[in-house]
Formats: sequence, C-alpha cells, structure tokens
Amino acid sequence: MTSTPHPMRGRFNAWFFTALDGYINWLVRDHKRAVFSGLPAELVEVGPGVGANFRYLPPGCRLTAIEPNPYMHGALRRRAARRGIGVQIRSITGDAIDLDDQSVDAVISSLLLCTVADPGQVVSEIRRILRPGGRYAFLEHAVAPDGTFLRGIQRAVRRPWAWVFEGCSCERDLAAVIRAAGFTSVEIGQYRLRSPFLPVNTQIAGTAIA
Repeated sequence: MTSTPHPMRGRFNAWFFTALDGYINWLVRDHKRAVFSGLPAELVEVGPGVGANFRYLPPGCRLTAIEPNPYMHGALRRRAARRGIGVQIRSITGDAIDLDDQSVDAVISSLLLCTVADPGQVVSEIRRILRPGGRYAFLEHAVAPDGTFLRGIQRAVRRPWAWVFEGCSCERDLAAVIRAAGFTSVEIGQYRLRSPFLPVNTQIAGTAIA
C-alpha cells in the first residue's frame, strides 16, 4: 500500500525533524542505545523518517527503510551514505509491508506507532515478517495515566500536535498493542522525558521476540 502525504505537511515534517534531530536524540539517546544495541547486519526500519536512528546501527549494515513520506527520502539517503549504511527505501506504509513472512531477523521503529491509523495492524505486519526468534526493538510515545495533569495536556493539544508531528497521537496504550501482537516475549520499560514538550513526556522502550 502506497501513501501520498499532504505536500505541505510532508515537507514541513521533513524539515522539522531534521532541524530538531540533535535535541530529540539528546532526550532519548540512553533509551535508544539500550534497545538498539546488538542489531544484526541486515534489518528493517519501519518509519525511519529522516534517519534519526542511523547513528545506532552497525557500520556497514543493510537497511530496508519503510518510509511513505517521499520528502524524507533525500535525508535518508544522505545520512546512510555518511554512515556507510546500505539503504533500500520502500515508499509503502507499515500496515502492508511487501516482505515475505518470516524473512527478517530484526525490525526497529521509534515514534512510529503513535502516527499510524492502525498501530495493531502495523505491529502485526512486523510480527509477520520476523523469523522465529527475531527481534522487534522500539521506542514509542505512551498515554499518560487518566486523571493526571499531563493527560489533560495531551487531550488539549491533540489537533495541533498531530499536524506538527506527522499525525502523532500521545493518547494510545501502545504497550498493550505490542503485548497483544503474539510475540513470544515482550520487555517494556516506561519513563518520562525531562522536556518542555509536555505531551511527549511519557514514553516506552523495549524489545519483543517473535
């Protein structure tokens, strides 16, 4: 399934995430180092955006990038070239990945499931393409507990936040979505960022084994 992003928002998101790459990475670098360590030489990333996770990939690895926003592709290729990563970009959405069943050893994503229409379907596709024992490593937004001030902020800013951050919703229980996908084992940690961007303060990071 291909996707045609809104031309204005697609371009804005590509510029925005490139401009904020250093700051966002500073906030989550320790969590990414933990979940993205020990990745194999061939892997898939669903929703790589402008390549924020390339700094955590093994040198010389080969990456299949599932990225439907064509305005991200230039940055992906440039970063891959700088880091010696062989990248194949597929302009498809994560709910219909054109890879065979049980064909890959590792899939990664970060801040992806909050942006898609059906996160359960995307995780199901990730589970489908992983070989038995394969690894899904992820870092995602998570909904704040009901009744908290932070939860109220998430509700209040949902529309402008979604426009700026490529459809992102901070109001999903993505830990439950991943746990329900049929993985053999799932390990998830939850944490809060120390950032003025209050709606994204609650996040999860972890790994799931097929």
